[in-house]
Amino acid sequence: MSATPTVLLVHGAFADAGSWSGVVAELQRDSIPVVAPPNPLRGLAADAAYIASVAAQIEGPVVLVGHSYGGALISVAGTAENVVGLVYVAAYLPDEGESLGELQGRFPLSALVSNLKETTYPVQGGEPAVEVTIAAEAFPGIFAADVPAEVTQVLAVTQRPLAAGAFTEAATAAAWRTKPSWVLVAGADRAINPDVQRFGAERAGAKAVEVEGASHAVALSRPEEVAAVIREAVRATA
Repeated sequence: MSATPTVLLVHGAFADAGSWSGVVAELQRDSIPVVAPPNPLRGLAADAAYIASVAAQIEGPVVLVGHSYGGALISVAGTAENVVGLVYVAAYLPDEGESLGELQGRFPLSALVSNLKETTYPVQGGEPAVEVTIAAEAFPGIFAADVPAEVTQVLAVTQRPLAAGAFTEAATAAAWRTKPSWVLVAGADRAINPDVQRFGAERAGAKAVEVEGASHAVALSRPEEVAAVIREAVRATA
């Protein structure tokens, strides 16, 4: 069994595992084992079960890292026995029995809410379900204001949609209550109100750092600072 935890990176909505590319490069430079699986984005319970399954099949200890909606997933999946730490990057930290909608509702809504575009996708044996993306013209300013325009133009049209039901599903666990946690707050986030992130960090008693001026896409724009928080978690749990 490796003494160094494997870092399992969980991306959020409207993105894919490639959003972690800069962070992966930073961690690999330090010979930290890292895995960045695709997040299905089909619902809180189903997605958390998938991430928990990935973690359970990794030999040795695991540090789960969740961006955005991925934070909700690691809060649930983090109860897996071999998970030794949690890192939240511009993310939600829901409590057990709490939905993302309820958590967001404690604070003024971000610009994201009024710029979501609804479409449908087929569900075998049932009615079509609703999924959401960010309106392409609003995407750069809301999601990645500190990322070069030529990059955000591509990101806007390659978004991975999130099942709308994910906002109303209640979390079935809050692993931050029993596992050590770290939080990186994106100070200029227009997708998740930074106050939501600060509240989550305080409630969890997490070690928190705020990156001033960082957008929601902080893993893309400030990978060194994101990796530094992950390194701290790895060192503390090794």
